[in-house]
Amino acid sequence: MRLMPEDPRSALERLCVLHAEDFSSLSRLLGKNSAYIQQYLRRGTPKRLKEEERRILARYFGVPESLLGAPEGPPLGAEMIAVMRVPVSASAGSGSLPGDERSRPYFAFDERWLQRMTSANADDLVIIRVEGDSMAPTLGDGDDILIDRGDDAKRLRDGIYVLRIDEALIVKRVALNPVTRRVTLQSDNPAYPDWPDLKLDAVNCIGRVIWAARKVA
Repeated sequence: MRLMPEDPRSALERLCVLHAEDFSSLSRLLGKNSAYIQQYLRRGTPKRLKEEERRILARYFGVPESLLGAPEGPPLGAEMIAVMRVPVSASAGSGSLPGDERSRPYFAFDERWLQRMTSANADDLVIIRVEGDSMAPTLGDGDDILIDRGDDAKRLRDGIYVLRIDEALIVKRVALNPVTRRVTLQSDNPAYPDWPDLKLDAVNCIGRVIWAARKVA
């Protein structure tokens, strides 16, 4: 006996129960007024969800879009965002000279996970490798770090950045003095000295470090 497919409204309501989600929260997730999902489920308005709304809800619940009324298509999870890796290192020591900076695909991230991590455009993201231990224990030698190149000197604030100084790439913690607008470059490893009271124009900011991956020994 062939089973009839579940009605999209019934499927969505069942998902809400299973995940203990309320209708108003899902409505806000779609950028709609708080009664949008309730009206869709109880009053049939709108008659069907828009394609973008189905896509957002399907990814949120981790189900195929077809369950929510979309035509059958590729399996959910096929959408991965490739982030390029630049084959140079940012030194957490004395400074690593850039070499061949041609990029190639290196990591692929689930689109939904990446959107939770950052609002940056994928074209502004790049992965490079850390050399040295001056940022230990936060960053270690050999760690891969994800950099948002759109978050550069124009938005500079306290945090960990990749910088270019005298043609060398370094990764340091930046501490910005809000009064003097001068910066101190700090090493998380106390065995290494800080570089205090630098002018902003002495620091060429490549981008902010927003994520790191390392091998567990």
